[in-house]
Amino acid sequence: MSPSSCVFCKIISGELKAQIVYEDDKIIAFLDAGPIFGGHTLVSPKQHYVTLMDLPPKMLEPLFSVAQVICRAVEKGLGAEGSFVAINNKISQSVPHLHVHVIPRRPKDGMKGFFWPRRPYKDQQEMETTAEAIRKAIPSESD
Repeated sequence: MSPSSCVFCKIISGELKAQIVYEDDKIIAFLDAGPIFGGHTLVSPKQHYVTLMDLPPKMLEPLFSVAQVICRAVEKGLGAEGSFVAINNKISQSVPHLHVHVIPRRPKDGMKGFFWPRRPYKDQQEMETTAEAIRKAIPSESD
């Protein structure tokens, strides 16, 4: 998808309307049009990046600083006891423009942890092998 056909890019440009709750020169936050709960807010870089892996490191701080501000505002402004914060990369990413979901939470609100079933490791060895595979994939400082 090109930025010219991206729904979020159209919101950022003003071509499409949205309930914007925060905006600065790099980041925008607006209400999700199909919320899990009222107040479900999306925090997104204004520049088009598809996934978290595409985001330049210099953009991590502004994106997550605003996500933190929105978490506080959602809880305080809506009287929520907590929040759920999530990012989908590719799978379940309904709009291919990086965004952080900030969803207000209350005790017994019906949201059951994550949206997928848990699949425990079959044993400690499988867990160790998995951890080692991830460690090996992390670039070293010399890479």
